[in-house]
Amino acid sequence: MAIKAPKALAARPGGPWRWPGQCALCRRWCRGGTCADCDALHSPDAHPRCALCALRLPPGAAAAGAPDPRSLRCGACARRPPPLSRCVAAMDYAFPWDRLLLALKFGEQLEVAPLLAGRLSLALARAGIDAPDLILPVPLSAERLRERGYNQAHEIARRLARPQGTGEVERQSRLCARTLLRLRDTPQQARLPLDERRRNLRGAFVVLKPVRGLRVAIVDDVMTSGATLHEAALALRRAGAADVQAWVVARTP
Repeated sequence: MAIKAPKALAARPGGPWRWPGQCALCRRWCRGGTCADCDALHSPDAHPRCALCALRLPPGAAAAGAPDPRSLRCGACARRPPPLSRCVAAMDYAFPWDRLLLALKFGEQLEVAPLLAGRLSLALARAGIDAPDLILPVPLSAERLRERGYNQAHEIARRLARPQGTGEVERQSRLCARTLLRLRDTPQQARLPLDERRRNLRGAFVVLKPVRGLRVAIVDDVMTSGATLHEAALALRRAGAADVQAWVVARTP
Protein backbone atom coordinates (compact mmCIF):
# COMPACT_ATOMS: atom_id res chain seq x y z
CA MET A 1 0.00 0.00 0.00
CA ALA A 2 1.37 3.42 -0.95
CA ILE A 3 2.21 5.75 1.92
CA LYS A 4 0.54 9.13 1.58
CA ALA A 5 1.70 12.41 3.03
CA PRO A 6 -0.45 13.79 5.85
CA LYS A 7 -3.23 15.96 4.43
CA ALA A 8 -2.19 19.02 6.42
CA LEU A 9 1.33 18.78 5.04
CA ALA A 10 0.35 17.88 1.49
CA ALA A 11 -1.83 20.98 1.33
CA ARG A 12 0.90 23.39 2.39
CA PRO A 13 1.35 26.26 -0.05
CA GLY A 14 4.46 26.59 -2.16
CA GLY A 15 4.67 23.03 -3.45
CA PRO A 16 3.89 19.42 -2.53
CA TRP A 17 5.26 17.87 0.62
CA ARG A 18 8.08 15.37 0.16
CA TRP A 19 9.52 12.62 2.27
CA PRO A 20 13.13 12.95 3.51
CA GLY A 21 15.42 11.37 0.93
CA GLN A 22 13.39 12.54 -2.04
CA CYS A 23 14.80 14.93 -4.64
CA ALA A 24 13.45 18.41 -3.96
CA LEU A 25 12.79 18.93 -7.67
CA CYS A 26 11.56 15.63 -9.15
CA ARG A 27 10.72 13.58 -6.01
CA ARG A 28 12.97 10.66 -6.95
CA TRP A 29 14.74 8.95 -4.09
CA CYS A 30 18.30 10.23 -3.67
CA ARG A 31 21.00 10.74 -1.07
CA GLY A 32 21.27 14.52 -1.29
CA GLY A 33 18.82 17.37 -1.64
CA THR A 34 18.61 16.87 -5.41
CA CYS A 35 19.24 13.81 -7.58
CA ALA A 36 22.10 13.48 -10.07
CA ASP A 37 19.77 13.92 -13.05
CA CYS A 38 18.37 17.20 -11.71
CA ASP A 39 21.86 18.40 -10.82
CA ALA A 40 22.91 17.81 -14.43
CA LEU A 41 19.73 19.33 -15.88
CA HIS A 42 19.74 22.35 -13.58
CA SER A 43 23.47 22.93 -13.30
CA PRO A 44 24.80 25.93 -11.36
CA ASP A 45 24.21 29.24 -13.12
CA ALA A 46 27.22 30.21 -15.23
CA HIS A 47 25.69 33.17 -17.07
CA PRO A 48 27.46 36.55 -16.86
CA ARG A 49 25.72 38.91 -14.44
CA CYS A 50 26.02 42.55 -13.52
CA ALA A 51 28.42 42.74 -10.59
CA LEU A 52 26.31 45.39 -8.84
CA CYS A 53 22.73 44.10 -9.26
CA ALA A 54 23.18 40.48 -10.46
CA LEU A 55 20.98 41.05 -13.50
CA ARG A 56 21.64 38.39 -16.11
CA LEU A 57 23.59 39.81 -19.07
CA PRO A 58 23.85 38.63 -22.69
CA PRO A 59 26.09 35.55 -23.15
CA GLY A 60 28.84 37.55 -24.87
CA ALA A 61 29.10 40.19 -22.14
CA ALA A 62 31.98 38.50 -20.31
CA ALA A 63 34.03 38.34 -23.50
CA ALA A 64 33.33 41.89 -24.67
CA GLY A 65 36.46 43.47 -23.22
CA ALA A 66 35.49 42.78 -19.59
CA PRO A 67 36.79 39.32 -18.61
CA ASP A 68 36.78 40.08 -14.88
CA PRO A 69 33.24 39.39 -13.50
CA ARG A 70 33.72 42.24 -11.00
CA SER A 71 33.83 44.74 -13.86
CA LEU A 72 30.60 43.66 -15.56
CA ARG A 73 27.84 46.30 -15.45
CA CYS A 74 24.31 46.50 -16.79
CA GLY A 75 23.25 49.80 -18.35
CA ALA A 76 21.33 50.97 -15.27
CA CYS A 77 24.22 50.35 -12.85
CA ALA A 78 26.72 51.94 -15.23
CA ARG A 79 24.59 55.10 -15.24
CA ARG A 80 23.69 55.09 -11.56
CA PRO A 81 25.75 52.74 -9.34
CA PRO A 82 23.82 51.31 -6.37
CA PRO A 83 25.10 51.48 -2.76
CA LEU A 84 26.50 47.94 -3.09
CA SER A 85 30.07 47.01 -3.93
CA ARG A 86 28.98 43.61 -5.21
CA CYS A 87 25.79 41.60 -5.72
CA VAL A 88 25.80 37.83 -6.22
CA ALA A 89 22.83 35.68 -7.25
CA ALA A 90 22.89 31.91 -7.57
CA MET A 91 20.21 31.73 -10.26
CA ASP A 92 17.33 33.43 -12.03
CA TYR A 93 13.96 33.37 -10.30
CA ALA A 94 12.44 30.76 -12.60
CA PHE A 95 11.32 27.13 -12.74
CA PRO A 96 12.08 24.91 -10.89
CA TRP A 97 13.79 26.96 -8.18
CA ASP A 98 10.89 29.40 -7.84
CA ARG A 99 8.81 26.54 -6.42
CA LEU A 100 11.36 25.89 -3.68
CA LEU A 101 11.68 29.58 -2.84
CA LEU A 102 7.90 29.87 -2.53
CA ALA A 103 7.82 26.71 -0.42
CA LEU A 104 10.37 28.22 1.96
CA LYS A 105 8.82 31.68 2.10
CA PHE A 106 5.12 30.86 2.30
CA GLY A 107 4.87 27.10 2.81
CA GLU A 108 6.85 26.68 6.05
CA GLN A 109 9.09 24.16 4.28
CA LEU A 110 12.30 25.05 6.10
CA GLU A 111 13.89 21.81 4.93
CA VAL A 112 14.66 23.39 1.53
CA ALA A 113 16.78 26.17 3.10
CA PRO A 114 20.02 24.12 3.20
CA LEU A 115 19.66 23.26 -0.49
CA LEU A 116 19.10 26.90 -1.50
CA ALA A 117 21.93 28.08 0.76
CA GLY A 118 24.18 25.46 -0.83
CA ARG A 119 23.46 26.84 -4.30
CA LEU A 120 24.23 30.35 -3.09
CA SER A 121 27.46 29.14 -1.47
CA LEU A 122 28.57 27.66 -4.80
CA ALA A 123 27.84 30.97 -6.54
CA LEU A 124 29.88 32.88 -3.95
CA ALA A 125 32.83 30.52 -4.38
CA ARG A 126 32.60 30.80 -8.16
CA ALA A 127 32.58 34.61 -7.87
CA GLY A 128 35.68 34.57 -5.65
CA ILE A 129 33.92 36.26 -2.73
CA ASP A 130 35.94 36.43 0.49
CA ALA A 131 34.23 36.04 3.83
CA PRO A 132 32.95 39.39 5.19
CA ASP A 133 33.02 40.38 8.84
CA LEU A 134 29.23 40.20 9.21
CA ILE A 135 26.42 38.35 7.48
CA LEU A 136 23.04 40.04 7.96
CA PRO A 137 19.72 38.54 6.85
CA VAL A 138 17.26 41.11 5.53
CA PRO A 139 14.91 41.51 8.51
CA LEU A 140 11.14 41.16 8.43
CA SER A 141 8.90 43.61 10.23
CA ALA A 142 7.69 42.49 13.66
CA GLU A 143 4.18 42.07 12.23
CA ARG A 144 5.33 39.89 9.33
CA LEU A 145 7.60 37.82 11.60
CA ARG A 146 4.72 37.11 14.00
CA GLU A 147 2.52 36.13 11.07
CA ARG A 148 5.06 33.81 9.41
CA GLY A 149 6.88 32.55 12.49
CA TYR A 150 10.33 32.66 10.88
CA ASN A 151 12.46 34.74 8.54
CA GLN A 152 13.34 32.90 5.34
CA ALA A 153 16.39 35.13 4.78
CA HIS A 154 17.73 34.13 8.20
CA GLU A 155 17.25 30.43 7.40
CA ILE A 156 19.51 30.90 4.37
CA ALA A 157 22.01 33.28 5.98
CA ARG A 158 22.73 31.14 9.03
CA ARG A 159 23.99 28.37 6.77
CA LEU A 160 26.47 30.73 5.12
CA ALA A 161 28.11 31.90 8.35
CA ARG A 162 30.96 29.41 8.31
CA PRO A 163 34.69 29.55 7.56
CA GLN A 164 35.45 30.75 4.04
CA GLY A 165 38.60 31.83 2.30
CA THR A 166 41.39 30.82 -0.02
CA GLY A 167 44.95 29.64 0.49
CA GLU A 168 46.16 29.76 4.08
CA VAL A 169 43.73 32.48 5.09
CA GLU A 170 40.37 31.30 6.36
CA ARG A 171 37.95 33.74 7.94
CA GLN A 172 34.81 33.16 9.94
CA SER A 173 31.90 35.45 9.14
CA ARG A 174 29.64 36.31 12.04
CA LEU A 175 25.88 35.98 11.61
CA CYS A 176 24.11 38.93 13.22
CA ALA A 177 20.36 38.65 12.95
CA ARG A 178 19.70 41.72 15.14
CA THR A 179 22.03 44.28 13.64
CA LEU A 180 19.47 45.50 11.11
CA LEU A 181 15.96 46.33 12.27
CA ARG A 182 13.00 46.88 10.00
CA LEU A 183 11.07 49.73 11.56
CA ARG A 184 7.78 49.17 9.81
CA ASP A 185 5.92 46.75 7.61
CA THR A 186 5.81 47.76 3.95
CA PRO A 187 3.26 46.74 1.32
CA GLN A 188 4.09 43.83 -0.96
CA GLN A 189 6.68 45.38 -3.24
CA ALA A 190 6.44 43.09 -6.27
CA ARG A 191 3.34 44.76 -7.72
CA LEU A 192 4.49 48.35 -7.29
CA PRO A 193 6.40 50.61 -9.71
CA LEU A 194 10.08 51.08 -8.85
CA ASP A 195 9.72 54.71 -7.70
CA GLU A 196 6.89 53.75 -5.36
CA ARG A 197 8.91 50.84 -3.95
CA ARG A 198 11.73 53.21 -3.11
CA ARG A 199 9.36 55.68 -1.43
CA ASN A 200 7.78 52.90 0.65
CA LEU A 201 11.16 51.71 1.88
CA ARG A 202 12.75 55.07 2.61
CA GLY A 203 13.91 55.04 6.23
CA ALA A 204 12.56 51.52 6.76
CA PHE A 205 15.81 50.17 8.27
CA VAL A 206 17.92 51.18 11.24
CA VAL A 207 21.28 49.78 12.37
CA LEU A 208 21.29 48.71 16.03
CA LYS A 209 24.87 47.47 16.49
CA PRO A 210 28.28 48.91 15.53
CA VAL A 211 29.31 48.25 11.93
CA ARG A 212 31.85 51.05 11.45
CA GLY A 213 34.82 49.84 9.43
CA LEU A 214 33.33 46.37 8.90
CA ARG A 215 32.67 44.49 5.68
CA VAL A 216 29.04 43.38 5.56
CA ALA A 217 27.01 41.01 3.39
CA ILE A 218 23.20 41.30 3.32
CA VAL A 219 21.39 38.05 2.51
CA ASP A 220 17.91 37.65 1.01
CA ASP A 221 15.98 34.95 -0.81
CA VAL A 222 14.90 36.87 -3.92
CA MET A 223 15.96 40.19 -5.44
CA THR A 224 13.40 41.87 -7.69
CA SER A 225 14.10 45.58 -8.17
CA GLY A 226 16.77 45.78 -5.48
CA ALA A 227 14.90 48.52 -3.59
CA THR A 228 14.90 46.60 -0.28
CA LEU A 229 18.58 45.69 -0.46
CA HIS A 230 19.56 49.20 -1.54
CA GLU A 231 17.73 50.81 1.38
CA ALA A 232 19.32 48.37 3.83
CA ALA A 233 22.74 49.07 2.29
CA LEU A 234 22.23 52.83 2.61
CA ALA A 235 21.45 52.43 6.32
CA LEU A 236 24.63 50.39 6.79
CA ARG A 237 26.72 52.89 4.82
CA ARG A 238 25.39 55.76 6.93
CA ALA A 239 26.36 53.77 10.04
CA GLY A 240 29.94 53.54 8.78
CA ALA A 241 30.17 50.10 7.15
CA ALA A 242 33.32 49.95 5.03
CA ASP A 243 31.82 47.65 2.41
CA VAL A 244 28.32 46.31 1.73
CA GLN A 245 27.51 43.40 -0.56
CA ALA A 246 24.23 41.64 -1.34
CA TRP A 247 23.92 37.86 -1.63
CA VAL A 248 20.65 36.45 -2.95
CA VAL A 249 19.51 33.00 -3.97
CA ALA A 250 17.56 34.23 -7.00
CA ARG A 251 17.29 37.32 -9.16
CA THR A 252 14.22 38.11 -11.23
CA PRO A 253 15.17 38.32 -14.93
